[in-house]
Amino acid sequence: MTAHAAEPSPLVPPMPQRNPKALREAIAQHAPQLLPDFDKHWKWAVADAYDISTVPAFMARWWGEYAIARDPKLDAHMKDLHRRASEASDYAEATALLEEASNIRHQVRVLEPGQ
Repeated sequence: MTAHAAEPSPLVPPMPQRNPKALREAIAQHAPQLLPDFDKHWKWAVADAYDISTVPAFMARWWGEYAIARDPKLDAHMKDLHRRASEASDYAEATALLEEASNIRHQVRVLEPGQ
């Protein structure tokens, strides 16, 4: 399933330009369930902090969040991995499930605008 992160289906919207405004617009249009947390995090980490040095870390986090949320199949898969890991009675199984989720997060963070 990890290849799915790098190859979104035609129904998955492309990644926006890599800036906060474009990312917020994409979230509002294609993953509005993320918008309240995105805005709250922006206000806390950037606006109220008066600190633009936090923008790269903010963008890295939300770039990945949007990349997953924009693809319903990938989003469902990630939720399933986390659910199964939380219910696993075997440590090795839980670790493997969380490693798969982590690998997907690492793959989506390198997506480029338009992908």
